[in-house]
Amino acid sequence: MALKWKFFKSIHFKIALVFVLMMLLTLETVGAVFVRQLEYQNLNTFKESIQLKPYINTSLKKQLANRNQIKANKQIQTILQDADVSNNAEVTVVDARGNIRGTNQSNEQSLVGQKNTDGDIKTALYSSKTIEKTTSSNNNRYYIQVTPLINSAKNQNNIEGVVYIRANLSQVYRNINNITIIYLFAAVLSIILGLLLTLIISRTITKPIDELKRQTEQIARGDYSGHVQVYGNDELGQLAHAVNNLSVQVEESQESTESERRRLDSVLDNMTDGVVATDRRGLVTIVNDEAIELLGTSKQAVVGQPILKVLKLEDQYNLRDLIEDPGQVYLDFSTSERRLILSAHFSLIQRKSGFINGLVCVFHDVTAQQKIDEDRRQFVSNVSHELRTPLTSVHSYLEALTDGAWKDPELAPKFLHVTQDETDRMIRMINDLLTLSRMDSGTQKYDSELVNINKIFNYILDRFDMIVKNDEKKHYRIKREFTKQDLWAEIDPDRFTQVIDNIMNNAVKYSPDGGVITCRLYEDHNRVVLSISDQGLGMPQSALKHIFDRFYRVDKARSRAQGGSGLGLAISKEIIESFGGSIRVESTEGRGSTFYISLPYESIEEDLWDDGEA
Repeated sequence: MALKWKFFKSIHFKIALVFVLMMLLTLETVGAVFVRQLEYQNLNTFKESIQLKPYINTSLKKQLANRNQIKANKQIQTILQDADVSNNAEVTVVDARGNIRGTNQSNEQSLVGQKNTDGDIKTALYSSKTIEKTTSSNNNRYYIQVTPLINSAKNQNNIEGVVYIRANLSQVYRNINNITIIYLFAAVLSIILGLLLTLIISRTITKPIDELKRQTEQIARGDYSGHVQVYGNDELGQLAHAVNNLSVQVEESQESTESERRRLDSVLDNMTDGVVATDRRGLVTIVNDEAIELLGTSKQAVVGQPILKVLKLEDQYNLRDLIEDPGQVYLDFSTSERRLILSAHFSLIQRKSGFINGLVCVFHDVTAQQKIDEDRRQFVSNVSHELRTPLTSVHSYLEALTDGAWKDPELAPKFLHVTQDETDRMIRMINDLLTLSRMDSGTQKYDSELVNINKIFNYILDRFDMIVKNDEKKHYRIKREFTKQDLWAEIDPDRFTQVIDNIMNNAVKYSPDGGVITCRLYEDHNRVVLSISDQGLGMPQSALKHIFDRFYRVDKARSRAQGGSGLGLAISKEIIESFGGSIRVESTEGRGSTFYISLPYESIEEDLWDDGEA
């Protein structure tokens, strides 16, 4: 059914319909004129055929003027019988008094001498004018003509009577109908032949149009492989050429656009910055992979959404603010699991006319930079604070000595000793800062070698055993739990010793008198693991993630009193990581702390060493 209605809506049907309607209109017009003219000509011919000759009318006028009616009637009858009247026309002669004087119909001779009552005859007698008309009777059509017979002798127009002619028109109209039927048949045949010819012509016209339509639909679907067949060099042929050229140009343009799009996608996907583009309503249309990763979402969740919602700026800006004053904005996407600060820069997408098509937002992660800036500010603050305390102390004691305390044999040595201790403390702090600076810049030198960790760890602990024996103020015991297997690692012995000294010194400082410091050494998953546990005060859980930060102290007052700079653990962490290892701490407040050092284990074959010694 749909195909049927589709045919009636097609240009093929419309062209055929127009041609048929034009042909019908033409044939109808020609037929109407032709039939009308045919009827007019046939009627004129018929009228001429039934007209009496002029000499007959003259003879009839003479006989009507004859006083001897009987003789005149016979003469009239003879004249009418001799008259050549076509089409069996009925001719009746009536005198001026309305009496029938003769007729050419043999079966109506009894009417001669009777009074005629026909109204047309009376009208013609009274008006002396010829009357012509057509009447119908018994499904037949008749032509009636009443002609006055006027005697114009002696300059007097005396009407002698009239000639009444009545003829049957059936044959005339029958002939006209036959000719009309022939014309209609010919017209119908012409219409049928014309319709077939029209279908052929319209098909010839519409076939290229159909092919053009299919080709344009194919182009709209993105398929440019087909071509329209050219049937001639007329307008349709030129249009087919134009469509084929258009197909090639669109294909080239599409390939160029697709290539540019792929290049743009490749550039966007490989950018280290996140890129988000919007339309003029602020809805996201393009987003690259880096932006998806930084925003922690998916492409489907972002595309089509307002950029203010995606960047969480709804409460701070509206779209007009970004359009009127695009610039740099800092975005905070920090969560409880991670800190993330983004620097976003907005710019407008504009045509040459100035019409704004949308916005482009380019943003990148500045969390590390923010952290560095904060650490730098904190570092400057900490260094200033740490240096000001001993400098203030030195300055105070030097003022006291300048004011005369140097003359006091008891106070002067004490003041000088404190000044020397504070100066040594500042020197140690400066040296630690220089060490950290070299580590940060990568200029710190390491003399790495393959070292037996068992021996060097025992050597360091032996020194602390000697210290505890000579220390009268504080007593503690070092407990060793070492594996019997020799464990080797590639390290700088001096720096490794510095790390163990830092951790052991902290363990000694914070362990109670008589406490036990447990040192362990073992191999775990091809890693050398050292641990140092004390029984000191321990640390709260909130302090564990900051313990390796520079200048961080759990108990600041006590640390300064014991001479710490707050840089030892930070330096230790940098050294261990430079060896490819890691350091961490576990602590329970009130029960002590345990530091773990993990280093890459180097497997040594004993046979090779034995051969070398040999």
